[in-house]
Amino acid sequence: MKSFDSNFIQYLQTKGFDDQQIEQAITKLLQYRDMTLEWNNKVNLTAITNPDEFLQKHYVDSLLCADAKELKDARTVLDVGTGGGFPGIPLAIFFPEKHFVLLDSLQKRLKIVREMADTIGLKNVEVVHGRAEDLARDSKYREQFDLCVSRAVANLSTLAELCLPFVNVGGTFISYKGPNCSVEVNDAKNAVRMMGGTINRIEQPKPVKYPSEHNMIYIKKVKKTPGPYPRKAGTPLKNPIK
Repeated sequence: MKSFDSNFIQYLQTKGFDDQQIEQAITKLLQYRDMTLEWNNKVNLTAITNPDEFLQKHYVDSLLCADAKELKDARTVLDVGTGGGFPGIPLAIFFPEKHFVLLDSLQKRLKIVREMADTIGLKNVEVVHGRAEDLARDSKYREQFDLCVSRAVANLSTLAELCLPFVNVGGTFISYKGPNCSVEVNDAKNAVRMMGGTINRIEQPKPVKYPSEHNMIYIKKVKKTPGPYPRKAGTPLKNPIK
């Protein structure tokens, strides 16, 4: 476990992982980081190119919800707007018993994520190409997930409309948001309600030895999303529900 510094190991321990779990994950985390940075020379997977910053901004950050009951209880997890595979891949590495679906609208990027996941031996990851607005209307995906996570850059009203239709009643959507999110959360209350959700809690994790800019917004799905939602592709982003 010496491949990562002791602060990261301590962070993983605070999330409830034992030494064996950490030992098994370290090799995969290192491989995925190195492959991502290598691929990044050809395809834009991340703006973070420093290995130490990668550790903090992608791995520490992705695992902020790793000790949440909602994640521990989930069997199926959807990552909307996964980009280079975050937070989905780090979570999938530590929770091999859960099935992860990584959704993104850029097929070239997803193919690389799929290839890297295969290379490190992840058997519990599926990648899906498409727009959330379209796939959320497909019965194969609509209200089929116990948990949805997203670090996508969009306001919470938009994300509620894009993500909550995928979550089954009783499940949860976790949105990774910036440090000053209180106004955004308040503005999104109507959109959350219309999508069948209710804001359960807001957490501001403070990882050991690592600063964190993210608040974790936990939104409980309490009733089915009405049929007309999400609206057609592009509309939730251009015209968020007020």
